[in-house]
Amino acid sequence: MNYKKYLVLIPGIILAFVLYTLSQGINNIIGIELMGYSKSPISTAMIAILFGILFGNIFQIREIFLKGLDFTQTNILKLGIICLGIQLKPFEFLEFGKVAIPLIIICIVSVLLIIKIVTKKIKIPTRMAYLISVGSTVCGTTAIMAMAPVIKAKKNEVSYAIANITLFGILSMLIYPYFANYYFNGDSLLIGLFLGTSIHETAQVAAAGLIYDQQFGSPETLNISTVTKLIRNTFLIIMIPLFAYLYSRGQIEKRSYSIISIFPYFVLGFVAMVIFRNLGDYAFLINQNEIWLNTVENIKFLSKIFLTMAMAAIGLSTNLRDIKNMGYKPFLVGFVAMATVGLISIITIEISINFFI
Repeated sequence: MNYKKYLVLIPGIILAFVLYTLSQGINNIIGIELMGYSKSPISTAMIAILFGILFGNIFQIREIFLKGLDFTQTNILKLGIICLGIQLKPFEFLEFGKVAIPLIIICIVSVLLIIKIVTKKIKIPTRMAYLISVGSTVCGTTAIMAMAPVIKAKKNEVSYAIANITLFGILSMLIYPYFANYYFNGDSLLIGLFLGTSIHETAQVAAAGLIYDQQFGSPETLNISTVTKLIRNTFLIIMIPLFAYLYSRGQIEKRSYSIISIFPYFVLGFVAMVIFRNLGDYAFLINQNEIWLNTVENIKFLSKIFLTMAMAAIGLSTNLRDIKNMGYKPFLVGFVAMATVGLISIITIEISINFFI
């Protein structure tokens, strides 16, 4: 076995964990020691990503850390999301899904139509428009990376689209938990649906749900937003072929793609964890088994550590200079996409309350 390829990941993972520990420590000092709360009302995840952005743009991140940071913001993030499945009680996954799917479809179709209209008025390269569209409607950077080879997007177009999605995703991640709590009057179901449909990246949705949980004490919102986003991610297997067809219309050369290569398999891990929790509850909770209860709590705790580490890694990897160099046109399209998906999500939730909720 080649251990070297794993050893190179360790420095970056340790750096993300150190930033998590620092964020948690500062959070405790501010929230518990200075403000006098028994539990800090400030989100550790928010502190971690802001520290990451700050340190990542003040200091040059050495190459020794880069592979580990990439691993943290992809694989450890996915592990954190999988562990979140332990929080879902019997049948909650199916219950949320029934409500989320119609909402997701309406949001995707509406945003695609709006972006198409906007890009006709604001001239940006067609490939970049496609990348921003799929990133805004489905699952952010993952969708962009899956779409890029299908339409043979240029490297700078991919970089601009990712910077665009990152910027507006982080803004919505930091703002929406507080806005949603005010607008939806603390309703965990509506807030979870809104966060899951209106924020671009899986990591950003998980962080927004975690911020909300830590600020307002609502693990239900974290569960609902995560389930909604994971269902939304599966639409990637529909959107990539659709975009490939639309882009290739009238062209002699057709683009190839693989459904297997773009399927978000960590969704299956999340579902497996939900099943594991439900089977465990059925087998052990009749006798209030302490070992099982402690296992559930430990996995919940690990999920928050993994997600906060991923937030720190994403912050460290966010280069504000790249975002500045995008130019105003892609920036404007990205802003319209963010505003549209948020507005459509609110309108659809309001309309669907009487039908699905």
